This record gives sequence, structure tokens and C-alpha cells, in this order.
Amino acid sequence: MAEPVPVTIGRRPAPVHTVAVYAFAGMAPFELGVVVEVFALARPELAGLLSAPWYDVRVCAEHPGHPLEAVGGFSLTPRHGLEELAAADTVVVVGVPDPYGDVPPAVTAALRTAHARGARVVSICSGAFALAAAGLLDGLPATTHWRYAAELRRRYPDVRVDPDVLYVDNGQVLTSAGSAAGIDLCLHLVRQDHGAKVANTVARRFVVPPHRDGGQAQFIQAAVRPVEEPEDGVARSMRWALEQLARPLTVPLLARAAGMSDRSYLRHFTARNGVSPMRWVAIQRVAASLPLLESPEGSVEEIAAAVGFESAATFRHHFGRTMRTSPTAYRRTFGRAA
Repeated sequence: MAEPVPVTIGRRPAPVHTVAVYAFAGMAPFELGVVVEVFALARPELAGLLSAPWYDVRVCAEHPGHPLEAVGGFSLTPRHGLEELAAADTVVVVGVPDPYGDVPPAVTAALRTAHARGARVVSICSGAFALAAAGLLDGLPATTHWRYAAELRRRYPDVRVDPDVLYVDNGQVLTSAGSAAGIDLCLHLVRQDHGAKVANTVARRFVVPPHRDGGQAQFIQAAVRPVEEPEDGVARSMRWALEQLARPLTVPLLARAAGMSDRSYLRHFTARNGVSPMRWVAIQRVAASLPLLESPEGSVEEIAAAVGFESAATFRHHFGRTMRTSPTAYRRTFGRAA
């Protein structure tokens, strides 16, 4: 009679969480590097902090083993195919070959398979187009780089595109904005999987904040621009207002500059600009405040008065609504030293 096989009684080790990232010819390497840096780098600094194994990262392509030319004059050769992408626990799409073209059908098929299995599906920058093409964003809020937001909204009207935020977490499907926002989202995933202390430790080694305030609105060029509309009353009033931002402005004053009644002016202005006259004025005042905040001179209260806000509290309210951060946080990020 055979001897019994000894069995060790104890807790079964946790499975390794696989992260698969999609690579393609012509890709910019930064976003791929972000995923590899966060999830694949050896992390001795996490000794004693992890209750589950670190990640297993696999770079996947349609044709594994074939070199892919990347931006910058070098190539990389992924070892894994789309079948491993479809089988991963977390799938990251760091971009698409052409945001204005079609996503390869094999990629959308792999994404649908991964999603149906319950995998977490993530996009960085233009990668949102692949998720949208696979139907994974229908009816959901999502974001992408602000320069692609209008195109994503046009091509996929069922997606609720928000061009201002750094990332959107829908649970199983997550999207992030431009390249650096991929860092924010990857740290968010680490925070979900391993807790805030681990995510903060990874961020510290990355030399980035564990969580950034605001959204990508603060990175969009928002300088006050001349009004280049055909000459009419509304355009004339807008040009006049841009020269008068520091003084109190009201709808009756703007209507008078346009040579129109208050009621008619409100209707025509909102139809043309998509916002009310006073909301437009607030946005222009916020835009005018940005170069002042980037300078080391002047307090927030002084800047608020200089661009026409009646108080610092009103300035902070409109700044937060427009830029998704505070004047102080904006100055801390973009301010120049004295």
C-alpha cells in the first residue's frame, strides 16, 4: 500500500494579479512606460506592506514576436498575443494607432472577451476609443485627452464624455485623460488593490503626488482670446466686456453695449455661446487670472479684485467650477519662483 502524501494545512497563497497592456506600431512609449513602471518594477520598498503578491505584467500585441516601431526611433517586441490580453485580470489600453480611424477588430474582440470574463478594463489617453469601439463605454461617463474629447463624443454619442477630469472610475471600466493622467489612474488602481499606504509608497518612488487635485481643465491653454465673430451686437458686447473685466458687469450693461434689450440679448447670447452672459464673463475672468497666479506677485484676494470678482470667495467658487482645482493649488503647480 502506497504511503499517504503529506499535506500542509494552511491558507492557499493568493493568485498573482495579471496586468496586460496593449502595444501597437507607432505608439508613444510614455504611456506604456507608465504601466510598466507602476505594475512591473521590482519593489523591495513594499516588503511587509503587501497582503497579496505584486502584479505580473504582460505586454501584448496582435502579432507577438514581431518588432513594433515606437515613436522616437526604436522598436519593442512584445512576447504575448491578444489571447493573453483577453485572459488578464486588468487590461490596459494605452492608446490606439489612430484616434480618427478604426480600431483593429481583433483588439475590440479581445476587450469584449476580457470584459465579459469580469476583467478590469482601463484606458489611458486615446485608448478610450478602443473601449468605446468595443461598446464598453455605452451609457457611461468617460474621459480622454482633451484634444480628442470632441471626436470621441461625435463618434460615440452614447458615451458621456467629460473632458475636464483626470480619470473616471466606473468600477469595471476606467478611463483617464492625457499621458500623465495615466499615472494618476494607475496609482488609483494600486490604491484599490493594496490600500493607500502602498499607493503612497509607489507614488513616492515615482516622485509624484499620490493624488492630484483638479482635472485636465487646468492644463488646457485658457488665455483670454479676441472675439472673432462676425460684427453684430453680441460680438461687439463680448469685445467690450473683455476690455472691462475689472469693472462690475451686468446683463443690462452688456445688452446696452450690444444695442439690444435685456431679454433679446440673453436669448441671442446663450444661443451663440452655449452659456449665459454672466457665466461667460466668469470664465473670462478666470482665464485672465491664470497668468497672475503663475506670477509670484499678488495675493489671491488681490488677483480676484484685479480680474473683477467682488470677493476672493466668489473667485474661488468660479475658479473651482471652471478649472476643477483651487487658485492656490493652481499657483502651487504652475507658479514661477520670485
